[in-house]
Amino acid sequence: MNSLSTALPSTLSHGARAVERCDLLGRTPYSDMENGLYRAWLTPAHKAALGTLEGWMTDAGMAVRMDAMGNLVGRYEGTRPDLPPLMIASHIDSVRDAGFYDGPLGVMLGVECVAALHEAGRRLPFAIEVVAFGDEEGSRFPAAMLTSRAMAGTLDEAALDMADARGVTLAEAMATFGLDIARWREAKLARAPLAYLEAHIEQGPVLEAQGLALGTVTGIAAQLRYQITVLGKAGHAGTCAMGLRQDALTAASEMVLAVEEIARADASDLVATVGRMAVLPGAANVIPGETIFTLDVRSGDEVRRDRAAATILARIRELAGARGLGVGIEKIHNLPASPCAPDLMDLMDDGIAASGQQPFRLVSGAGHDAMIMEAICPTAMLFIRCRGGVSHNPAEHVEVADVEAAFTAMMRFIETLGAKHV
Repeated sequence: MNSLSTALPSTLSHGARAVERCDLLGRTPYSDMENGLYRAWLTPAHKAALGTLEGWMTDAGMAVRMDAMGNLVGRYEGTRPDLPPLMIASHIDSVRDAGFYDGPLGVMLGVECVAALHEAGRRLPFAIEVVAFGDEEGSRFPAAMLTSRAMAGTLDEAALDMADARGVTLAEAMATFGLDIARWREAKLARAPLAYLEAHIEQGPVLEAQGLALGTVTGIAAQLRYQITVLGKAGHAGTCAMGLRQDALTAASEMVLAVEEIARADASDLVATVGRMAVLPGAANVIPGETIFTLDVRSGDEVRRDRAAATILARIRELAGARGLGVGIEKIHNLPASPCAPDLMDLMDDGIAASGQQPFRLVSGAGHDAMIMEAICPTAMLFIRCRGGVSHNPAEHVEVADVEAAFTAMMRFIETLGAKHV
């Protein structure tokens, strides 16, 4: 990988530099769309971002490698080789027309923490590994968190048999990127981390409503995701009478409204979302014969989530049957609720207090790579306030002062954890 010239003024604070680097990665050549940010896994923009990030990691004193799934790993050695490393990580990919901070900010803060130690000539008992995961969003292929699952050793080989919307298979995409899909198992960590730390914008309004910059995450809500295919019959828009139609789109429209109705009626933390829809054959003068859409159901309570999902799917089948249409339901992924480690939450509370902020705890409704890593090691997450709770949107915004507070909290967390292993 070859990094571009991306030097920033040395007078910037660590928090300011983290934000500036996120802003830099929001522009060409780090995006695969014009007039906006879209950086999907295994794309030219992804490769460009990793090349620049490699330079930043190297400048911070890390030895850098790319693993078999395209995760970039920077390692800063500790003084005790017998200890497993502390992993600080988040993702480098984005949704389409994204904001600049969802994912990359956590990576940049990890780099800044190591840079601060390196500048001071300090080593902790354990090594620190800063990881930029390649695929958290699932914005290119029909599954998410593939690269963290590979690293944790929880990825099913069957999940690799997929293609993107253009028909490019995962094997082909990896080969173009310089990776060999046959070696995917080599991404699995040989040794579980001592702990996992992820900083992330909240992507919600809770911290802002509380007037707080930071929050300790208690856990991540359970998620279910499905792909629903509604099969009708395509026909001429001008000659097929309304009563004789088998319109897959109007049926899907009823289904989407049913999703909203059922989720609202639960009156809890439950949320359900249809975020993507494809209508085929997609011509203005043809009745839709096939409609494909996604269904995402989440709750902090797995029993509640599963009950609501079952109700929604039953209603979808009922609506399809009433119209004489076929329906296919494919489960894309099932992610259980992921609690953060109580002792690490205490350390994070202490770090937040050290930054001059009031400790506050909240649950994450959004999924993160932390929920994958929780299967192999204790995890901690730090949420950072974002303006209006807006995310997955170009209007995504963080204040430099909040990011500086996050840096201070993370440094206190790291140093306190290090003191426990002297």
